[in-house]
Amino acid sequence: MSADNVIKPVLYQPPGEDRTRRPHLSAARIALLAAALIAAAVLAFLFMARSVALEFTPPANHISIQGGPAIEFGGVHLLLSGTYQVEAELDGYYPIAAPFSVGTERNQTFQFKFAPLPGLLTIEAVPIGAHLTVDGRPQGATPLADLPVEAGKRRLHFTHPRHQALAMTVAVAGRSERQHIDAELLPNWGEVRYVTQPPGARILIDGEDTGLTTPATAEILAGEHEVALALEGHQSHRERILIAPQEQREAPLIRLRQSDAQLRVSTHPDQAGVTIDGQYRGESPVSAELRSGRAYRVQIFKAGYAAHSATVTLKADEARRLSFDLEPLTGLVSVQAAPPQAQLLVDGEAKGPANQVLELPTRPHRLEILADGYAGYRTDIRPRQGLTQEVRVKLLTLAEARLAALRPEITTAQGQTLKLFKPSPIRLGASRREPGRRANEALRDVNLKRFFYLGIKEVSNAEFKAFASGHDSGAYEDQPLNKDDQPVVLVSWHEAARYCNWLSRQERLPAFYAEEFGKVVGFNTSATGYRLPSEAEWAWAARHRQDGEPLRFPWGEALPPPSRQGNYADRSAGHLVGRIIFGYNDNYAVAAPVGTFAANAKGIFDLGGNVAEWVNDFYQHPAPENTPPLGPSAGEYHVIRGSSWMHGTTTDLRLSFRDYGIDGRRDLGFRIARFAETEP
Repeated sequence: MSADNVIKPVLYQPPGEDRTRRPHLSAARIALLAAALIAAAVLAFLFMARSVALEFTPPANHISIQGGPAIEFGGVHLLLSGTYQVEAELDGYYPIAAPFSVGTERNQTFQFKFAPLPGLLTIEAVPIGAHLTVDGRPQGATPLADLPVEAGKRRLHFTHPRHQALAMTVAVAGRSERQHIDAELLPNWGEVRYVTQPPGARILIDGEDTGLTTPATAEILAGEHEVALALEGHQSHRERILIAPQEQREAPLIRLRQSDAQLRVSTHPDQAGVTIDGQYRGESPVSAELRSGRAYRVQIFKAGYAAHSATVTLKADEARRLSFDLEPLTGLVSVQAAPPQAQLLVDGEAKGPANQVLELPTRPHRLEILADGYAGYRTDIRPRQGLTQEVRVKLLTLAEARLAALRPEITTAQGQTLKLFKPSPIRLGASRREPGRRANEALRDVNLKRFFYLGIKEVSNAEFKAFASGHDSGAYEDQPLNKDDQPVVLVSWHEAARYCNWLSRQERLPAFYAEEFGKVVGFNTSATGYRLPSEAEWAWAARHRQDGEPLRFPWGEALPPPSRQGNYADRSAGHLVGRIIFGYNDNYAVAAPVGTFAANAKGIFDLGGNVAEWVNDFYQHPAPENTPPLGPSAGEYHVIRGSSWMHGTTTDLRLSFRDYGIDGRRDLGFRIARFAETEP
């Protein structure tokens, strides 16, 4: 057998198995690599972080920062640029939960001031039951225990029906500290002692029986009053007195004249005023003790009726009844109302069709005019004898009444003006044939129905900094964007929405946006709080015309814009942006103060130009043909509408141009809106 035919053993290798040795990482090497990555991340954070000092007055017990990583060294925090929320606590003070924005500066300081919790006042007053107000706000009747009152100097005002008012200023310590306040109100009456001959006369003050009989001392509230002393079988003694608080006097002896006759006066209708010899005796029916043998003049008066008078002389021991049938005085009232089916009510009683002439007594009457589908009308009228008065009324439809009840303009707590609009259905987007049209501008219909208010100007830096004091709109190529009267920029959609909620809280309006950890997580579509305008509302205010054709550019239908029509990319911005409007100059290289240029036909400033604007809607492409009034219900990005000082092309300058995003830009701001009514 030859050597070539010898069978030799070989190393077996299963099919497909790669015998190539692979490098093996030990646990120590993995740990070392992880440590290196962590160290690199920490070094990167330390390199990009800003040194931020948070100063609290008084110093806080506990501080936490939400919104991103934060490292503290010796009371200074290292934070990346962005928006944060600080939460701080201190015993005896309201907790602080406030936003702040970290800019690009290396070292930044933010100051916050704790507001003390209310003090707890126990307030007692003599007499008990005194009504208390604190700084004009009612607090109830004393005594009051642990009444929460804000710290500082507070004005306490006590009143009681029979005592002089008492005012005092109290320094409330606050911080839940308890304080005890005692108050004593001085009497608001004087004392008059009455003695009559014969005794036993009832004492009446302003017609009310005091329960006292002479001789007695009567307590009479300070001021002018009528005092009557009445004894059966005698003429009443009447006098008017003026008495001061805590005054004490003794009236001279009063001799009551014996009466030997009685007069009873009645009227139809009753409750007419009665005077005898010029002295008021009350409302009919009235009884009076009189002397016989002398003449008395009796006078009767009642609103809407002719006055009556009579002279009567009574005999000894006579009891006479005197009755008067009052003659009503009337005047004519002519009512003319539209619509013709309107019905009339007089003093709540149905009188039939509204269009008629009424003869009514000359006293006040309530007229009501009603019709189905219309808002009612109500007025008070007093007819006059011998005259015909006219009432002309055109009832408003329910929709017209809604509009009439709304104010045409409102002002926020910051002084911003919003105008009221009654919208109508609108078609968004642009025709495929329109030059410059983008794919996301498909035609779609939105049925706007709810009345809304729209801010006439963009939100300025000064207004936004009242919400986020540390915000900085920065600059662009050394051109400032952070002046107080310039529109705020470099704000994300969430920051703009949170500003709207903050503005609602200033006026105790229901918040439109639901927030969690500084982010908007939902909408309350029924709320009337401030919000961003919807895309359809923005387009309606910018593009809608009475002729039904939408406006193409803010100024009209063709380029270029008229001189100084608005703030766009002009000659002055030629060194800052790539494309400008040839031959156009508005004298502002970057953002102009809000409201610099003329308002549009609806009285709104800068809807085209200055800065582009966030709107409420989620961005969706392609957009649904029948878009809901507030846009799609979900999405990642939000719609941006309008051109800015950076824009100079046909595409950008058109009012149908739409963009999207979520973070801030140097040419992107916003304006505010709100619904005028809750959702029907």
